[in-house]
Amino acid sequence: MKIYLLEDEHNIYLYIKSLLDEIPYVQVVGHSPTIAEAERELIVAKPDLILADIQLKDGSSLSLLSKLELDVSIIFITAFNQYAIEALNIGAIGYLLKPLVANTFMETIEKCYRKNTEFRFNSMQLNMAENYLKSPAKPKRIALRTFEYTQILNVEDILYCHGDKGYTTFYTKDTNPMMVSKVLKHFEAMLPDSDFIRCHQSYLINVNYIKKYYKDGQLEMTDGKLIPVSSRKKEVILQFLNEFN
Repeated sequence: MKIYLLEDEHNIYLYIKSLLDEIPYVQVVGHSPTIAEAERELIVAKPDLILADIQLKDGSSLSLLSKLELDVSIIFITAFNQYAIEALNIGAIGYLLKPLVANTFMETIEKCYRKNTEFRFNSMQLNMAENYLKSPAKPKRIALRTFEYTQILNVEDILYCHGDKGYTTFYTKDTNPMMVSKVLKHFEAMLPDSDFIRCHQSYLINVNYIKKYYKDGQLEMTDGKLIPVSSRKKEVILQFLNEFN
């Protein structure tokens, strides 16, 4: 597997290179500390996998990789915290956090080599990520990666999410339900708390689509779905409803 490194911190580059040198099926075909140099080299190197820091001294690797539109796997190695990366809004992004943990690094490379996980993104997803980093905020769109495709959704179109055994199913205004292999808590952190309430351990709802609240502790959504409200969340729901009075 041919790997190209895009990293401007020399000590980190040397550490990553030393880890890769221990993997017999890996060939490092290039390294650049700058966007400008990488832009010239990547076309020729034709790697199978790019390991890229997000922010380099002369620009963003997100912007570069979006422009080049290479058919290649990408894993970002970054000092941005985990929430910021998840909120980049590009689905099952491949990323590793600095400081690197050797075992985690090796496992991620192994997954990519055996194609257990595909870390591939289109230009639209990369542009969405770059826009988020320029102006951090709760996302207006999210990318959901299912077993068959990646669906881009407007956050305002999400009615509610149902979590079950490590999976989350999204119910929206205009599309069929979509199941993704991430826990509900992951999306609770991403979606704006001004609009979304975790009314039950298994449900995250968009309050803009509440139709009725029943005193027995159930919400009726605009699509007719009845959703339970846990006893400790009743006060939150009632407080929201009282804002209409």
